[in-house]
Amino acid sequence: MSTRLPRAMSPMAEDLREKIISDPDMILDDLDVMRALIAANERTSGDNIVDLRGIAMERLEDRLDRLEDTHRGVIAAAYENLAGTNQIHRAVLRLLEPSDFKSFLTALSGDVANTLRVDAVRLLLETKVEDADPAVKKLGDVLITAEPGFIDTYITFGRNIPVRPVTLRQVSPEADLIYGTSAGYIHCEALMKLDLGAGRLPGLLIFGSEDPHMFRPAQGTDLLNFFSGVFERMMRRWLG
Repeated sequence: MSTRLPRAMSPMAEDLREKIISDPDMILDDLDVMRALIAANERTSGDNIVDLRGIAMERLEDRLDRLEDTHRGVIAAAYENLAGTNQIHRAVLRLLEPSDFKSFLTALSGDVANTLRVDAVRLLLETKVEDADPAVKKLGDVLITAEPGFIDTYITFGRNIPVRPVTLRQVSPEADLIYGTSAGYIHCEALMKLDLGAGRLPGLLIFGSEDPHMFRPAQGTDLLNFFSGVFERMMRRWLG
């Protein structure tokens, strides 16, 4: 039988022991310390003992890690959505400032494009050949015209599918008709069909980006739906 007495604790160990007893949460809240203690306990238990409590804790930790990742993802998405909302609001306010249609188009292709961080903006209006106005060409590259029916064909690639209010996609083969000499740099686009009022042919507001990932079909379109709704009401005002 051993007659060896327990080894006396050092002052530092006694101090640590008192701190743990007085505030055990400082240990329980530290995952790394808890893992070390559990691992030490498992080593003293032997290989032939299954620690069900330890297994359950590991599973709970995995679930907690997944929940934290989800939480961070939700927070990041919320901040991104808030930033996008602020961009749209600033763009709308900028479009409310011009006092004539030419200035409106200049703001659209300038300040608004910069605010929304897009590389190209086009406003396409369907016009009958006999109604074509030569003055349109003097309004810059942002405004283009096309024959009736072109918008639906451009959005659907000529397929017999429903036309959505907002379409996000990679650029179409006919991109040069929209972007001209800049077509080679534009890799994706957002297409917003415009209802310009009773008795008028539709319009199409187009945002083009050099970043191929800026507009993807899987993205939400709520903010662009809002922007296009505001924009088409402004257009009705300009068209009289």
